[in-house]
Amino acid sequence: MEFATGALGTLLPKLGRLLQDEYKLQKSVKKDIEFLTDELDSMRAALHKVGDVPPEQLDEQVNIWERDVRELSYDMEDVVDTFLVQVKGPDPPSRSSSKRLVRKMVNMFTKGRTHHHIAEEIKDIKERVIQVAARRDRQDNLAKAVFNKIKDKFHCTVFVTVSHNHVIEKIFKDILYELDGGKYENIHTKMLDLKQLMDLVKKLLMDKRYLIVIDDMWDITTWKILKCVLSENNTRSRVIITTRIMEVAKHIGGFYELKLLTHENSKILFYKRIFESEDRCPSQFYEVSEKILKKCGGVPLAILTTSSLLPHKLEDINEWHRLCDSIGSGLGGSHDLDNMRKILSLSYYDLPSHLKTCLLYLSLFPEDYWFRRDRLIWRWIAENFIRHRERDQSLFEVGENYFNQLSNRNLIQISKTNVEGMPQSCRVHDMVLDLICSLSKEESFVTTRLGDTSMPSSRCNIRRLSLHSTSWPGNGMPKLRSLGIFGGASIFDSMPSLSSCKLLQVLDLEYCNLKNHLSMKFVGDLIHLRYLGLRHTYYEGKLPEELSKLQFLQTLDLKGARVEKLPTSLVRLRQLVCLCVDSDTMLPSGLGKITSLERLSGAMDSKFILEELRHLTRLKQLNVHVLPNKEGRSDQNPDTALLESLGNLQKIKYLSIWKDRADLEGSVESLGYLRRLIISTAISMPAWINPASVIFLSELHIEINEMRGCEILVLGTLPALCYLYLFFRDLQMKQRFAAKQRFAGAMARLETFEFSIRLLDFMSGDFEDLAMGHLSSLRSVCVHIEPGRIDEEVKSSVEEMLKHEGAVHPNHPSIMIRR
Repeated sequence: MEFATGALGTLLPKLGRLLQDEYKLQKSVKKDIEFLTDELDSMRAALHKVGDVPPEQLDEQVNIWERDVRELSYDMEDVVDTFLVQVKGPDPPSRSSSKRLVRKMVNMFTKGRTHHHIAEEIKDIKERVIQVAARRDRQDNLAKAVFNKIKDKFHCTVFVTVSHNHVIEKIFKDILYELDGGKYENIHTKMLDLKQLMDLVKKLLMDKRYLIVIDDMWDITTWKILKCVLSENNTRSRVIITTRIMEVAKHIGGFYELKLLTHENSKILFYKRIFESEDRCPSQFYEVSEKILKKCGGVPLAILTTSSLLPHKLEDINEWHRLCDSIGSGLGGSHDLDNMRKILSLSYYDLPSHLKTCLLYLSLFPEDYWFRRDRLIWRWIAENFIRHRERDQSLFEVGENYFNQLSNRNLIQISKTNVEGMPQSCRVHDMVLDLICSLSKEESFVTTRLGDTSMPSSRCNIRRLSLHSTSWPGNGMPKLRSLGIFGGASIFDSMPSLSSCKLLQVLDLEYCNLKNHLSMKFVGDLIHLRYLGLRHTYYEGKLPEELSKLQFLQTLDLKGARVEKLPTSLVRLRQLVCLCVDSDTMLPSGLGKITSLERLSGAMDSKFILEELRHLTRLKQLNVHVLPNKEGRSDQNPDTALLESLGNLQKIKYLSIWKDRADLEGSVESLGYLRRLIISTAISMPAWINPASVIFLSELHIEINEMRGCEILVLGTLPALCYLYLFFRDLQMKQRFAAKQRFAGAMARLETFEFSIRLLDFMSGDFEDLAMGHLSSLRSVCVHIEPGRIDEEVKSSVEEMLKHEGAVHPNHPSIMIRR
């Protein structure tokens, strides 16, 4: 589905499916479908052209026609989806009801059809774009750069962002999570008042040297409240505040006002983005580049936005001149926020139609909200935004490509990446969010309710609803397709049953506290559902057997939902692609029937369920927790069953095995695409961890009971290894780290090294160093000191030795010591 064309992109293929023999439609019905298909296809082509033009450039009649056709396409798709759901159900529709279905769509089309000669009107429309920029991104980046540079000098660090419409309690919860993510992992679902939160923060900061960055402060009142917990403890702690409001900066005091980039620095940023350096810029592009830079006025976001549009226009210098002319007078003499929004629209209208849709969808997230990349992509898939793919390419992989394109254009900001550099969490820049929220509101693409803001007077056409810290807006939304709630359990508790939302395709309740919610039985009535997100909801009830009615369900995310086991009826969901549950949630037998699965996590306690994994040949990510068999049968060997199944999973990229003393010895020749491997714990190092079998392995977490010194040398030969976590119980220190000359040149790409040591091994006093100097790419080291009754002097000397290792290493890697 594409925003510009409404539901036409998905409706047309569905109409094509209805013409297939399996639906046994009458000839007259088929002719009506063929008529609709031809007419709608021509409308789709016209809408594509209209979608490339800013609304203000179009005749008002064209805008009205565009909205009417989009609404018509949604209504028609609802009718087709209802029919297809019935076909999959226990009572398939009769031939007469099929005829009524098509007649209903024809009547819809006839009623909504317009006689405008739209093709003639849009033939001469020329794209005009305006450009802007902002200083906000430079403020963010500078604060983050300073934070990253000096954070190792402090006992604890915090970087939190204050949104315009912030809730003060959430800010304190963010601070607690940053200070101690382990202890306060679930703090965002706790019902604590402001005083309780302030006391917790104050206690954590007591007697510690802390660095706190409060990004994007909007008002003085918030600063006064935050200041109450920042006690003076003579530890040389530091607090950095960023704000776009001069009054706030003056009140806090000691402020520094960011300046625009110099022309030389503007050129460095611009040319690096397009050509890698100014020297590589072809001479014919130099003059127009200087004109563009002048119009950008030294504003970093303007330079980044403009330069992201130019790399694919290198074949025609006229495209550069047209872009330069479209910027107008630029920002040379004006820096207001209204102009900034206009310049960002340049990036939006330069996007292909499918990426416009995906970007607009981000308007459902609150301001300064960090979201998981995977959550976004699975929701794109559920909304049918992702359809085009190459052979052997999954929809999720296409979604990753869409995401990367938006990120490369600086329309999505990346917060956290894995060791491969793949994004994990991200957000939307404030000004980008402002733009897409405005566009989305104008076209009724996503309806957002924040706090006490009013809803549209007409709710009957609301199709996507996002609620931010507010109450349920009331009934009267029969066409609702997507619902996301941000702000806790109070919203969900005030809602009526969602059973009336018959067309709902996406239900995302992530981080809503449903601990006291007793039943999810209503979910069985949502037969159109494609995405069900209950992550971190702490729902402790049972999932209903009626879950099997959701024949279109693609994603079921129950991480952090505390569901003990899944119903056996789940195996009837043959379109399920992503099934994520906690490591102690029992997966049902018969799992091998869901051959569509690409991502799976959960617990298994039976050899027979482990054997079923071999049928899931599309799996790309598997997190399995192997538990002891409750019946205690000794004739079962789950380790062997697991290895045999792994041998059949040719596409696996991410594998996690959780089992006490797993025996993983054997041959596994299917792991050629493996990128990440987690094993906890194994009896010994599996022989299949070698450079021939796992050539692309970049991340390895492994806990081993027994390990021979020679086996560690195998790890040094893994060519792609970037992250290594080692934990062994029965290996002496000198065996853990081989001599430098034997390890020279090994692990050439290793950047992060995490391991455990026993202080007992240092008691002899003849241990000189850990031989980390050979790790040429090392950037970060984390050392876990195993507990034991050892003299404090020994502990101090060991910590000093570790710090010395970091100091003498050519890269000066950061050293973190955990007891």
